[in-house]
Amino acid sequence: MFDLTQIGLYLFYIMLPVLALYIVYLIITKAFEDMGFSSIEAIIIVFVSYIFGEGLLDAYVGFSFSNMHLFSHGYWAVGINLGGAVIPIILSVYLIIKNKIKLSMVFLGVIIVAIIAFFVTTPIPEKGIVSVFPYWLLPAIFASFASIFLSWKNFRQAAPLAYISGVIGVLIGADFLHLPELLSHPIKEMTPAVIGGADVFDMIFITGLLAVIADGILVHHKKSKEKHS
Repeated sequence: MFDLTQIGLYLFYIMLPVLALYIVYLIITKAFEDMGFSSIEAIIIVFVSYIFGEGLLDAYVGFSFSNMHLFSHGYWAVGINLGGAVIPIILSVYLIIKNKIKLSMVFLGVIIVAIIAFFVTTPIPEKGIVSVFPYWLLPAIFASFASIFLSWKNFRQAAPLAYISGVIGVLIGADFLHLPELLSHPIKEMTPAVIGGADVFDMIFITGLLAVIADGILVHHKKSKEKHS
């Protein structure tokens, strides 16, 4: 006879990762929709970022364009990841132009996040530029608050500004400002130092999305208060 309890547990274990992936899908698509992209565009952006960031096509084209080499410093090979850094930068530039966001607002948002990102990250030769939980959440939180404050008169720009501030702020504060310190560590063999090297799981990519999600919560809360006042 079949044990219904055991079958139920098997189904639960099978469905759990599917449910988790679906929740992640909803969160990511919601974040991109807040920035003005459709669900299909959100899926394409994340898919392309992952494919190119992981270098899954490198073997077929005969060279690596996932981690693009920038320069060498001793035994350090400094590069930038296509999915974890280049695509988020391109999206940031696109959002600035599309939403006609003032560069002064972008500058202030980026500076705030860059300062926070610098102090919550540290260079470790074996791992790169790292941050521990819950401190790596702070750049996203500050990006969200800064975007709300800076776009107070036009909330349509809040989500895009949160993403831009989060992405560029972490890129500057965590990676660029800590890079000289990382390269100062003596090593004895060729070691990669890749900006955005964890592709879609990199702090640059994740901070941008988390900032938009937090931004959406804050904006929704403010609108609810205004509606009931």
